[in-house]
Amino acid sequence: MILEKTYTQKVGLSHRKKYAQFFTPEEVAEVMIDWILKNKSLKTVLEPAFGLGVFSRLLLKKNCNVKIKGFDVDPVIFEEANTSFREYSNVQLILEDYLFNDWENKYDGILCNPPYFKFHDYENKKALEEIKKRLNVKLNGFTNIYTLFLLKSIYQLNEGGKAAYIIPSEFLNSDYGTFVKDYLLKTNALKHIIIFDFKENIFDDALTTSAILLLSKDNKTSSVSFSSIQNREQFDDIKKQIKNTKTELSNNTISNTNLDPNIKWRAYYQTQFNKKYKYLVPFKKVAKVVRGIATGANEYFTFNKEKVEKLNIPHHSLLPCITKSKDVNSPFFTSKHFKELIDSNANIYLFDAGKTPSDSDVLDYIASGEKQGIHEKFLTSRRNPWFINENRPPSPIWVSVFNRKHVKFIRNEAQISNLTTFHCIYLKSDLFSSDIDVDLLFAYLLTDIAKEIFSDNRREYGDGLKKFEPNDLNNGLMLDLSQLTKEEKEDIKILYHTYRKSVMEYREDKDHIDTIEKILKKKYMVV
Repeated sequence: MILEKTYTQKVGLSHRKKYAQFFTPEEVAEVMIDWILKNKSLKTVLEPAFGLGVFSRLLLKKNCNVKIKGFDVDPVIFEEANTSFREYSNVQLILEDYLFNDWENKYDGILCNPPYFKFHDYENKKALEEIKKRLNVKLNGFTNIYTLFLLKSIYQLNEGGKAAYIIPSEFLNSDYGTFVKDYLLKTNALKHIIIFDFKENIFDDALTTSAILLLSKDNKTSSVSFSSIQNREQFDDIKKQIKNTKTELSNNTISNTNLDPNIKWRAYYQTQFNKKYKYLVPFKKVAKVVRGIATGANEYFTFNKEKVEKLNIPHHSLLPCITKSKDVNSPFFTSKHFKELIDSNANIYLFDAGKTPSDSDVLDYIASGEKQGIHEKFLTSRRNPWFINENRPPSPIWVSVFNRKHVKFIRNEAQISNLTTFHCIYLKSDLFSSDIDVDLLFAYLLTDIAKEIFSDNRREYGDGLKKFEPNDLNNGLMLDLSQLTKEEKEDIKILYHTYRKSVMEYREDKDHIDTIEKILKKKYMVV
């Protein structure tokens, strides 16, 4: 990886991030190359996101006669690659966007580490329309660009051709991935998914999970194998299997007819904790989860005590609001905690001027925002007037968006609002959940049982980071608390209040939560 190391030393991180340039380690590239070399008729190879050509460099050492075509959109890296491959007459490099070019050609092999951007970091609408039109597929508006590369490459495979992609495994467990997985199953191209352990990053400077997708355009199998790589030994074993041309790379092979594109595919390669319990219902039958308030410009909209006094903003134009998760350190957030944050000069107010403000200091602050261009930002430009924030009433329970161990629930006893650092949980008042009050629900949410079951529906990023979107929780499962007897509910609530008292008195005693868990396990655990 000398070429990549030299490039990263010469070209700044901001430029590399702009073009999502994260280089594939050679040992990973070797696995992917060995897969496409299983095609004994391999003559033409495509690299849709060429970069510095690590795949081509390694491939040419094993098959110097193969013809390679590569695409890239960055003139800087393109020049470096052109210089590196100038002696190879069988390598053609093109400075164009792969997604809008070369549709008429097909290839025996395709190798790719496509760009990965967060949704708002690229203009996706045009690319989405191109893929939808060309392939006649339905796609979610939030579909990430790396899956568009994947879909186009499947279309461009010759009969008998093979492709290998290394991409974030995010799409396997995301909403937008539903249509992508559906296309993979319909084309019968996906043969094997190698999912890397989520506690390790394949790319040193990219916080993302990774998976290798091995694809083949043949009619030999209608199933997908899943391999979850937990350690180095397992990865070495996969490498040997591919190199030795073994077809079945995993004993965890599932027929296409049994794969459901509408669910998170984690269910096919990781232990599902909900299997340990009976009487489960979707969480959305009891409560509704929505994201917190999104301002579009937190630095402008949030205030601390000092900023309020400096700008003389009246309190009727400020909304008490939690703006950062680090400001909440207890499972119970009270008015006392809020006052402590005020005194510590934390950002705990949200600018809330109303539609027709008249106070001169408020109008001055709005004018200063317009001078800064705040009104032209992505979210603010879509609001009328731009300084009006979302109407999101305080919720009785908050839930953390990100976590590394377990999802965190907070009882919002202070009844104040929150930004997107937390999601809001509102209890439903229909007949199903009428006998489940906020104390009983929160007592359940404090248990490891609840957190364990919810973890089945999580999203995972690199370095052990986990995330829940609102619908991950809404569609997640929970124990059906209506199965509890009146006496069991009362016992749980007594334990809950005793636990709360211990927390408030700074002598937290989790034995009470453990006792709640014992009651629930006796009732719900599958024997």
